[in-house]
Amino acid sequence: MLFKFFSNTEADGGFTNIVARSVAMLADARHSFDLATLAVLTGAGAESVAADISATDERINLTEQELRSDLVVHVSVRGGSDIGSVMGYTLLLKKIERIGDQAVNILELAEQGVSLAESSEVEALLAGRQTVSSLFAEVGELLSTSEVDPSAIADFAVRSEAIVGEHGSKIEQFMTSDRPGREVVPLAVYHRYLRRIVANLAGVLRDASQPIHRAAGFDGDSADADD
Repeated sequence: MLFKFFSNTEADGGFTNIVARSVAMLADARHSFDLATLAVLTGAGAESVAADISATDERINLTEQELRSDLVVHVSVRGGSDIGSVMGYTLLLKKIERIGDQAVNILELAEQGVSLAESSEVEALLAGRQTVSSLFAEVGELLSTSEVDPSAIADFAVRSEAIVGEHGSKIEQFMTSDRPGREVVPLAVYHRYLRRIVANLAGVLRDASQPIHRAAGFDGDSADADD
């Protein structure tokens, strides 16, 4: 079993509720991401989605707090035997919460008047948005499954690392572009947020499959260090 601590019974660990609510948090984060990116990429405006995203972000934050408290209780009741699992969940929950924050960051671009609807890159941006949104669903499905082919995790890691690299390359290109700053700065910031979101999604799976592991090479943890 790949997800050793994604237990299905109290006898096997009692994490069933935490798993289900973690997946729900991820779905909420995807909802915020989808709304925020549409506001920026279509010119729909932040006012049409701001209240929804704000309420969703509050729900994500509250759920994280509640689940972290549940994990503390779990350790106090069961002792140190599950400490690796609890640490893994704590890291996982924090990454999902960060993804929600980064969706809010994208919304703030729209609130500041940024619209990429008329950008020459808009078609590629919309396609990239869909790619990232689909990663949310993929991670949620993998988290919900107790028996997972390890090759699925490895494949996701390779693809997500490539996407992180693509966004990083875009940022570098915009930093040295001769185009006006009013065009390239919003694009660079937008790609920066997407890069961090994808890095965090990869980190969620890494923490799930190897709870206290720190993978060498892929900088998912460093990429999601702040907003």
